[in-house]
Amino acid sequence: MTVPAKKPRSRRTFSAFGDVRRMPSEYEVMTHAQNWTTRSNRLAAFEQNPSSPANLWFLTYRENSPLQAEDWEQFRDPDSLTYRAYVSMQADAEAKTGGVLEEYADAEADRALSPGQLALLGSLYTPSRYLLHGCQQIEAYIGYMAPTSYITNAAGFAAADFLRRVTLTAYRTRELQLAHPDSGIGESERRIWETDESWQPARRAIEKALVAYDWGEAFTALNLVIAPTLDDVLTRQFREVSRDNGDQLSWLLASFLQADSDRRNRWSAALVSFCLGQQPGNEEALRRWIRRWTPIADEAAAGLGGLLGSRPERGRDAGQVAAGARAAREAFHARVFEGLR
Repeated sequence: MTVPAKKPRSRRTFSAFGDVRRMPSEYEVMTHAQNWTTRSNRLAAFEQNPSSPANLWFLTYRENSPLQAEDWEQFRDPDSLTYRAYVSMQADAEAKTGGVLEEYADAEADRALSPGQLALLGSLYTPSRYLLHGCQQIEAYIGYMAPTSYITNAAGFAAADFLRRVTLTAYRTRELQLAHPDSGIGESERRIWETDESWQPARRAIEKALVAYDWGEAFTALNLVIAPTLDDVLTRQFREVSRDNGDQLSWLLASFLQADSDRRNRWSAALVSFCLGQQPGNEEALRRWIRRWTPIADEAAAGLGGLLGSRPERGRDAGQVAAGARAAREAFHARVFEGLR
């Protein structure tokens, strides 16, 4: 008597996750395998000739990147952010920011700014929207080129965070221009960005990063080196100097934005940890890129540090600013590479 072969158990749902024994989270269901340029059973990223320029671009700068993994779909954002969760979170953050802006506007606080603090805002803060827009472009590129939607989504939210900073900076620029029409604020930012000696190292850094086409190098350049370095200057040290010079509004706004940087640092550190566990060669690739971009970021921090020291009445030595930014980045790297030295 022939015993009929036992039929395999049919999968009712979530087959994309394999033979799982648990219910995937909302985050996983909404994020898993959503990157349409990495779908299986395709010869190239786009449904066109594999040798087309677009397909060769992805082949060169993603598939053949030194940064490799056995299965990119295993990466997870530690914050497990979905679009709905992100929008809800940032709506609350913007409500708080808007309330503070309204309160200080009603009190006409900008008119009470000291000459030195106003000079700092006009030379460092308001021109920073050009730098932040460059960061937004690079983060968007990282998300577009990423080998999994888990990275694409995290980078997309980080790009939105940079846009939030650009928007807030532009809003404050207009407020300061109305309060101090003869200060040059609102008119001179592009000239400062393009020609001011203190800004040129930062401009070179962001423009070089914009042509780091390998997605892994772009991620390293921005998320592991440039952003952690310059965030320390433009967020932490700027807010401390602003507080010392009586500008409580700038101190508060910079403090609010720290949460966005912390969130970007968390998923960036998690991605590094994931890569280190996937392929032995990933550590050398990451460290090589970090060595390449570190002096570029340090030079940028030193240039901006001169503005924190020379503009306000109670400033900070440029060397101290650069050392503080370097220490913040190195502390971040120590956490990222913990246990591998």
